Amino acid sequence: MAPTMTDAAMGIGEIERLEKRAFELVNAERVRNGENPLVWDEDLCKLAREHSSNMAQKRFFDHVTPDGRDMVARARSQGIQGWHALAENIALNKGFDDPAGLAVERWMQSTRHRTNILYAAFNRSAIGIARAADGTVYLTQDFVSR
Repeated sequence: MAPTMTDAAMGIGEIERLEKRAFELVNAERVRNGENPLVWDEDLCKLAREHSSNMAQKRFFDHVTPDGRDMVARARSQGIQGWHALAENIALNKGFDDPAGLAVERWMQSTRHRTNILYAAFNRSAIGIARAADGTVYLTQDFVSR
């Protein structure tokens, strides 16, 4: 997916670095808790980046888009198939030096987000990040079991 205008201001290299950092931190939590690490999935990255960009551009923070599409609908529209389970974590923050680290820290403090991260059946994941014009960083992590 091409970078959005807000991503370009941040720099696609910086976006990718933050996405990989958050992903590595999630895998470290999984290993620390006796679970296998997740495998990076490019299709999920595209899905997650699109959702983060949409939230940044339209200024909403939800798993459901303003036009009513949830993660399953968004995944289907991008041709993601062959899954048994899907889940999604979202986060936003502004003004922090390590938005990826902060997001993972907060996800691990939340029962529902932690459950997604540590769910043994999930084997693939990716994180997509976008920055809004006001500097707010939106993070979406999508999980799949195939």
